Amino acid sequence: MDDLDRQNQAGWMPTTASRAMPIQQLDQPYFDATAPISTPAGSRTVWWRAATFLPAIAATAALIAAFSDWFAMDGFSAFEGIVIALIAFTFFWIALSVSTSFLGVANLLWARPRVAHDGPVTPMKVALLVPVYNEDTADVFGNAAAMLQALDEQKHVHSFDLFILSDTRDADIAVQEERAFAALRSQLNLGSDVYYRRRVENVDRKVGNLADWVENWGGAYEAMLVLDADSLMAGEAIIGLTDALACDPSAGLIQSFPTLFGAQSLFGRVQQFSNRVYGAALAEGLAKWTDREGNYWGHNAIIRSAAFASCAGLPKVMNRKGNGRLILSHDFIEAGLLRRAGWSVRFLPRIGGSYEEVPATLIDYVLRDRRWCQGNLQHLGLIGSRGFHAVSRFHLISGAMGYLMSPAWFALLLVWALVGDGDQTNAIRYFSGYDPQVNWPAMTAGNSLAILAFMYGMLLAPKLMSAAAASRSGLNMRDMGGAFQFVGSLIAEILLSILYAPIMMVQQTIAVIRTVVGYQETWTPQQRRGGRYSFGVMLKFHAVETLMGATIIAGMTQGLVSFWLMPIAISLIGAVPLSALSGVNLGAKGWSGRQMGTPEHLNAPRIIRMAMAERERFAAVLATPDKGIAAQ
Repeated sequence: MDDLDRQNQAGWMPTTASRAMPIQQLDQPYFDATAPISTPAGSRTVWWRAATFLPAIAATAALIAAFSDWFAMDGFSAFEGIVIALIAFTFFWIALSVSTSFLGVANLLWARPRVAHDGPVTPMKVALLVPVYNEDTADVFGNAAAMLQALDEQKHVHSFDLFILSDTRDADIAVQEERAFAALRSQLNLGSDVYYRRRVENVDRKVGNLADWVENWGGAYEAMLVLDADSLMAGEAIIGLTDALACDPSAGLIQSFPTLFGAQSLFGRVQQFSNRVYGAALAEGLAKWTDREGNYWGHNAIIRSAAFASCAGLPKVMNRKGNGRLILSHDFIEAGLLRRAGWSVRFLPRIGGSYEEVPATLIDYVLRDRRWCQGNLQHLGLIGSRGFHAVSRFHLISGAMGYLMSPAWFALLLVWALVGDGDQTNAIRYFSGYDPQVNWPAMTAGNSLAILAFMYGMLLAPKLMSAAAASRSGLNMRDMGGAFQFVGSLIAEILLSILYAPIMMVQQTIAVIRTVVGYQETWTPQQRRGGRYSFGVMLKFHAVETLMGATIIAGMTQGLVSFWLMPIAISLIGAVPLSALSGVNLGAKGWSGRQMGTPEHLNAPRIIRMAMAERERFAAVLATPDKGIAAQ
């Protein structure tokens, strides 16, 4: 008896309701005959896109002209051309972030709030899908129980069922999942059915997990709300997304904007504060110019089941050895496939109550980032897929550029370190006798300071704009600990981000190199509470940054490296202690517990309080032998 038969007979899964999910061809266009007629972007959307991209393009062109004029004293060398190209490459994406944030802030300040849907709501049957892989069982089922309770408290016309879709390989965790499932079924009577399915073989990972559900049970559901193992959504958020999909027959997917919660470590708080304070403006701007060509981040989004089955069956892609490989960051591609087939992909950041957790330490974050890097760089080979909308292609490029920016910054750092002292005594001339600065204007202290101030100013501009408009994004200063606490947290987040940025630059450069040489990152569960790492492990992990920092400082002592690189050198040589600092627990009550606090921590919404209580309850159930099995 296979796993499907066994679980069906045990009553763990409903009667099968098949839905075909054909594999798509990326070298051929495709249009779904059941999709609404695709229309070009409206005039307002065109203007929003112009308002976002034209300032970034103009600013980048002006910077190229300024540096070209600065370098063009005696013609251009190839080296100078490379430097200008690197500057333009990095600056454009920073400028685009600034213009997107500015657009978002302007919309928050002046636009009237709009409802996510308009008109009568047609009832929908929706499946809440929670794919898991060796996760903390109590947390997964605690979140699930809280969401079901929250839904039961809402008035709505829809029906919801919950599916825990397990790809767990660990036998002990699998037993825990079955016991938690039994406990959830026996202790809840909320009008929603709860199901559990564990695959014997986790073919194609999460992609295969969801495809297996669509093909076997997706025919019974008009929509599926895809969650991650750490996802948590308030009842209002789930109903809001479902209402929006029901009222928009052209929508194939609607993505919410997940807010981070649960962070107790210093590094987790930095990310949580940044997401809560700066994310709203960036999300608002992104939603305005992407319009119906939005993106998908793989979770906390509702999808029309028929559209997904018809249009988003993922093919394997060939690697350099000619072997078929799974598309790793599948969500971007699935959004592109839906849009090319005629379905709109929308981003509605104003539907609140959507949450997810975050890695607790710097090392945990980097380990996750390496997997994301490999998937996003894989997209560069898929940009030319037939029929993709131009904005869908841009999403693929943008995701890859988020990682390729780091090698570009790294190269510029090396250029500045080798030639940027301003006294014609630099590392290149010292070791080779050749001076690339011989025809350059003098790199004076004033020039160095101006470049440093301009760079940090552009990087900080989105943060400061977003913080100034925080109240318009729904933040109440009382829920941030008061105005004084908010300002202190803002300064702390900026300073810590500056400290960690050079380390992340090096680590993302390493991730890109690992991907380019063909290293395959392993698929492991995220350490949501953070791993505990010894000094030896941290030293090995951050050896490259430490060595770079020491080398830069040694160059300064010899007068070969610009003193203005000292902030970056301090960060790099301090990578190990900063990594240790990242895991410090701020969650204790008192002064530390309020630092970089957000409403999700200082005044937690009811859904978060419910989830924490349910997690504790499930942990107690699982800690007691045989408790919770009675439902079977």
